[in-house]
Order: sequence, then C-alpha cells, then structure tokens
Amino acid sequence: MLRKLPLGSLTLPAMLALSGCNMVVLHPSGYIATQQRDIIIISTILMLLIIIPVMILTALFAWKYRQGNRNAEYRPDWHHSTRLEVVIWSAPLAIIIALGAITWVSTHTLDPYRPLEKIDANQAVTAQHKPLTVEVVSMNWKWLFLYPEEGIATVNELAAPVNTPIYFKITSSDLMNSFYVPALAGQIYSMAGMETKLHAVINKPGIYDGFSANYSGAGFSNMNFKFHGMSDADFKAWVEKAKKGGDDLSVAAYEALAKPSQAVPVHYYKSVAANLYHDILNRCVGQNQTCMDKMMPMHHEHHMESAGVDGMSDMPGMAEHSSHMEPHMAKTAGSNSGAMAKD
Repeated sequence: MLRKLPLGSLTLPAMLALSGCNMVVLHPSGYIATQQRDIIIISTILMLLIIIPVMILTALFAWKYRQGNRNAEYRPDWHHSTRLEVVIWSAPLAIIIALGAITWVSTHTLDPYRPLEKIDANQAVTAQHKPLTVEVVSMNWKWLFLYPEEGIATVNELAAPVNTPIYFKITSSDLMNSFYVPALAGQIYSMAGMETKLHAVINKPGIYDGFSANYSGAGFSNMNFKFHGMSDADFKAWVEKAKKGGDDLSVAAYEALAKPSQAVPVHYYKSVAANLYHDILNRCVGQNQTCMDKMMPMHHEHHMESAGVDGMSDMPGMAEHSSHMEPHMAKTAGSNSGAMAKD
C-alpha cells in the first residue's frame, strides 16, 4: 500500500507536524545559548557550501552523461586538470580553516567554567551584576536546587532573575546525569563526588523546560523541571514564598529525599542544613563518614610519611651513615640490657 503512495503524500504531513514544534535550540532566551545557536547556523551554512554544489553537480553529471545523450562529450584519455584540482581542494580547505577558527574561538569564549563577560550582545558585565549562585544536585530521579545566599532549596523548580549572571555548581548524589536547559545554555554533566560548573544568563522572562539529557534508569523520563526567568521583584517574591511555605531541609530530610522516587512534585525548603552541598559533593552526608576532601589530604600525608621513611636509604650518604650507626646502636642497646640485668 505504501509503495503506491507518492513521496509527497508522506513527507507533507511530517513537515506540517514539525512546523508546530518549538525549536527552542534555534530560538533560545539566554545569551550563551544564543551564541551556541549562532555557531550551529554558521557551521551548517559553511558545510552547505560544499554539500549543495556536490548534490547539484551529481544530478547534472548523471543527466548530461546518461546513456541516451549522444551529444555528450566523450574524452576517454582525459586524466588531469589543474584548475579542477585547485577548486576541489581549495574550497574544502578554506571551509575547514574557517570551522577551525570558529571552534577555537568559541571553545574559549563559551567555556562553561569561564565567568560571563557580557549579559547580552550589547551589555557588558559590571561590578553591579552580582552573580546568583545555585548549587545543583541530580538525584534519583529529581533535581535539588540549593540557593546558599538565599538560604532556601527547591525540588524540580529553578528560578533566576533576568539579566543576572548565574553561577551553577553541579554534582550528583548517585548516578551520572546531565543538567540541560536548552533556552539557557548547553548541557553539563553531573557526577557523584565531582563538581562541574556553568556560567549562564537568561535574558527574557518566561517558563522554560529543563531536564536530564543523560539516561539514568527507570525514572529518567520524569526527571524534568521548570526554569523560571523572572524580574528582580518576582524573584524576591519567589524566595519569600519558599521561606514562608517550605520545610526544613535537614540531614534526615535529605536522606529521605535521596531515596529513589519518580515524578516528584515541586517542593520548597525554607532552610538548609549547614554545609549540605559540601557534604553531598564529598559523599559524607550523615554521621561517621569521612569527607573526600579530608580523606585525600590524609592519604597524601600518609603517603609522604611512608615515602620519607622508605626513601631515607636512597639519599646520598644515608646508607653509609646507617652502617656507622648500627654498631653504636648495638653497643648502646647491649649496655642498656646489661644495666637492666644488673639491676
């Protein structure tokens, strides 16, 4: 049945369906995402400079040199054209150089660890633009957002004032995930015991989709959240709402929240246990657990002590010094033993 249908009857419904899609990657609301969008468009145009001529020439050559065309020029002895070689190699080379330059510049400019230098294309970051710090924890299967300066926390809801730099500190309580708000910036992975960072800004008020872009098990499909871009006044009201109507995020509350759960509704916390994000990052939430940042210096100190003792004999003159010291130590030990026996 499908073989009898013309190709247009199949592609037209698909095109109509796609026309209603909100292609947020191509219509972002944050300056970082906008620059990433521009890179996608520029790279696509540069590649099309090769792809389109090649496709046109393929069809043209197939038509011109078809079997039924008796007027086509036939040159069986042709084997080289300097002009053609220059065109074939210089055009791709120029595009590769252009893509390489764009990649080099954008890799440094859009480094997620690099603090923002601009709010948008026309506004530079100044001392008046105090960054908003948000500590992000991916959990099974929900998102926990801690606001250390505001003293609140939320589950599956993120908010920030527009035109304000946002400094995300990202980690995971368990499985590896990926923090992604397409309207804001590119995805950043979250991993247990490690911290990744993202600097971004939202330039337009609105409610945007956020989700995990890395499969992490049964509850992955529901690991979504909403990101609210707000005015300064609305953001302050949102913070006050969390402080008045939220619970206390104690260590016990966090341990209960950390248990795997799916389709978790939005929840607010008016207070957060001291150093909770630090303990999550260093995997020492609760009692009788040594934090990773304390464990590594202890291991390093122990290693240095062991290396110092074992390495003494390797130092110049130490072996000879030890050989001279051994008879004296034995004599002293013998004298002490004799004195103790006499006593």
